Amino acid sequence: MGNSIHWIDIVIVIASVVFTIGVGIYFANRQKSSKHYFAGSGNIPAWAIGISIFATLISSVTFLAYPAAAYKSNWILLVQGLMVPIVLIGVIWIIVPLFRKVIRLSTYEYFERRFGVFARMYSSVAFILTHFSKMGTVLYLVSLAIASLTGLPVTTFIILLSIAIILLTLLGGIEAVIWMDVIQGFLLIGGGLLCVGILLFGSPNGAGYMLTEAVSMKKIDFGPYNFSLAQLTFWVMVINGAFYALQKYGTDQTIVQRYLTAKTDKDAKKAAYIGVLTSVPVWALFMLIGALLFVFYNSGGAVLPEGMKADQVFPYFIGTQLPVGAVGLVLSALVAAAISSLDSDMNCLAAIGVEDFYQRFKPNCTDKQRLNMGRWLVFLSGVAMTGVALLYAAWDGEGVLGVVFELYAIFSAGIVGIFLLGLLSRRANWQGLYIGIGVCIAFTTYAVLTTTDINDKLILDLGKYNFPHHKYMLGVYSHLIVLIVGYIASLFFKSEKVNEELTIYGYFGKNNPDSYRGKNKE
Repeated sequence: MGNSIHWIDIVIVIASVVFTIGVGIYFANRQKSSKHYFAGSGNIPAWAIGISIFATLISSVTFLAYPAAAYKSNWILLVQGLMVPIVLIGVIWIIVPLFRKVIRLSTYEYFERRFGVFARMYSSVAFILTHFSKMGTVLYLVSLAIASLTGLPVTTFIILLSIAIILLTLLGGIEAVIWMDVIQGFLLIGGGLLCVGILLFGSPNGAGYMLTEAVSMKKIDFGPYNFSLAQLTFWVMVINGAFYALQKYGTDQTIVQRYLTAKTDKDAKKAAYIGVLTSVPVWALFMLIGALLFVFYNSGGAVLPEGMKADQVFPYFIGTQLPVGAVGLVLSALVAAAISSLDSDMNCLAAIGVEDFYQRFKPNCTDKQRLNMGRWLVFLSGVAMTGVALLYAAWDGEGVLGVVFELYAIFSAGIVGIFLLGLLSRRANWQGLYIGIGVCIAFTTYAVLTTTDINDKLILDLGKYNFPHHKYMLGVYSHLIVLIVGYIASLFFKSEKVNEELTIYGYFGKNNPDSYRGKNKE
């Protein structure tokens, strides 16, 4: 697009980035131990942790790709987010005390305590692959938006933002990440509300007309509603969303690590609910922006340049329709959305690297060595993130929200199945689980190969035996395969005594819910 923005807006964006680096410097002197660097001081209030969870979930994928998805289609991808509170209300009261009791730092320590070392390594690698792909996508999206408004190369902003995010996370640890997330979370909400307000009340036809047209044009809609697993339907997203909720809040290090920063189980659960209940309306807010943008540009409000992609419409609106100053605030919110997600990912990837790998291969390492290795891993994860974003830029990525959803499905690797198998069954054992994982890997390989095109040709074409369902169902099936096959296979091996504190039965032990809490693992 190559729009030029006013110098006032540029100053606002630069100031927000400089402030981000300043927060990292402010908290740097407090990072004296690896525990403080990864789990905080233990004095962070529940509301701040909750806003941090919200800010971590609401990245620039939400800020840009959700409006693009709604503009191009409708709100169907929001269904995944709507399933999160439905599922979490039923399980968060078990998940939070479980992790606060049985792990020190890594979510995947639970998997090792329940099923052995391989289960932990497998889950850790799946988390790493998922988040590396997601981090690069987020960085690319925000850089693309700013580049389209300034006319400068997207690679310039990828590198500059990478430097700021790496410095914040490298210096300040999880404490700086959480408090920066609080500021960025409110900025993000404000940016979204400002854009909706301008779209609704800046239109000469009025807010009622804009909303009515969005509904009549089927932009505020969750269809198609037919029960088909082969296409992207409402029911595909309902099923996918249920497992996404369990994966994100029950097995994702970026969320579980925040449970550990709270003072008590009660505070941790409160934070989880705040994160969920704040995220859903904001996801809907940015879907609404996409629907209103479609009405705005298709009912005489304004005209888009010919050939403009859906991913570019919202940045174009920001650059051409918002007043001076407001552009800078919205762009700052966009940058904040990226930073609040990426700083969390980088700190958590470093935590996993130290806890699951470095300490295993160097068991006698000192705390100072753990801290230094954590900082090195933050730096390396930032470099890897930058590399993925630069690849997106080279490929001129389009429809990146769909890419993110597909990568989550592929790399989810049956982790929710492992978690549910360990949590719900006392009979399940490591032998059965490993068979379930083997079947899951074979199935995922088959499904990916028979649905992935290269130069309009499937990598593996088995005709009528190709994977028949939508790619978003891959993650669902991988979890179910591990759960079902793992349980059945376990029946063929000798039953082992299981520590009940690692299962749901420990929570209900002796009809006393408090028996599950106990002491934190040292």
